[in-house]
Amino acid sequence: MAIELKIPSVGESITQVTISSWLKADGDYVEMDEAVAELESDKATVELNAEKSGILKILVEEGTDVEIGAVVASIDTDAEAPKKDTPVASEAPAKTEAPSAPKAEAVKTTETNYATGTPSPAASKILAEKGINSGAVKGTGKDGRITKYDAMMAEAGAFDYSTPSEASRDQHREKMSNLRKTVARRLVAAKNETAMLTTFNEVNMKPIFEARDKYKAKFSELHGVNLGFMSFFTRACALALQKYPSVNAFIDGEEMVMNDFVDISIAVSSPKGLMVPVMRNVEHMTMWEIEAEVKRLALKARDGKLTIPDMTGGTFTITNGGVFGSMLSTPIINPPQSAILGMHNIVERAVVENGNIVARPIMYVALSYDHRIIDGKESVGFLVTVKNYLENPETMLMGKDPMDVLMGL
Repeated sequence: MAIELKIPSVGESITQVTISSWLKADGDYVEMDEAVAELESDKATVELNAEKSGILKILVEEGTDVEIGAVVASIDTDAEAPKKDTPVASEAPAKTEAPSAPKAEAVKTTETNYATGTPSPAASKILAEKGINSGAVKGTGKDGRITKYDAMMAEAGAFDYSTPSEASRDQHREKMSNLRKTVARRLVAAKNETAMLTTFNEVNMKPIFEARDKYKAKFSELHGVNLGFMSFFTRACALALQKYPSVNAFIDGEEMVMNDFVDISIAVSSPKGLMVPVMRNVEHMTMWEIEAEVKRLALKARDGKLTIPDMTGGTFTITNGGVFGSMLSTPIINPPQSAILGMHNIVERAVVENGNIVARPIMYVALSYDHRIIDGKESVGFLVTVKNYLENPETMLMGKDPMDVLMGL
């Protein structure tokens, strides 16, 4: 008996998704609850799982937009599972024919052969279009499977500059994903619908460097996570947001909504682009809980496992362009939030301390904010407070200097 595989509901108000990739090929035997496809909405990427075990028949091609409830495949549940010692063919033929070879060789031959990796249907299509031998691509997927991302990376490095006179000037067009279109709309809306300004400051990271060097080994041993910079910044922002509640608020019509909690969105990079998962009630989290949550969300983003609830909400955002080498930037507000903190790279710079010029690891920080709800005094005060916490990390223990607490000041 064949059962229909339909597109499930993936979230409130979402009526359409895109089949971004088939994880199984037409004719593969699939197990019950096994992921067979990736579905991309305008908010997140989710997996489509097999409802029963059997032979998969694909009815809709990759890249197709489909409505919620649409039938995209069927599963023959009467088919017998292949024997354990019988290899199952999983490589699907490319959906489009490979173009004729260009005059200049497109890819340099590599001595490394990764012939054991089988490309996914999406990867096969990319490799075929670019004339790339799958044996020259190392797969990072399960059992060495070549993923779409692997193929894209191979494509990015597949240039031969030895014959510049015959260099290609071809163009190609790619359909924008639902996620990319939504990001584009939100960024334009943030620029057009908010009175966005940015204030800057610099942070001497020497105290945090010293704290990490002193405690990172024991921290990792006790808590099972590394002590990074993000926990310091997140903790500092959580404390500062409680002192400056308007930075943690947002505008709804003609009202200001003030949040009594701190949910911080963390911008993380993934193969599908920028994702912004949310950490809840950060004001009550310890440093190790912050580090563990950042790690969990980053891994989910890397593996394409973030769900819509993971990215829903958030009262404030932190983005770290420094990991890509950015020295300074003006981050764009993540609506409906009213502010976003931008971290940047750390560079040894000459500074004056007690009349002497010394070298210190300096990070420039930027706070973009909606001037409709946050005044200049509050924005500057917030950023200075974050700076002071980071340059005096011991004050983050109770939100104030330990000596002040001891003296009852």
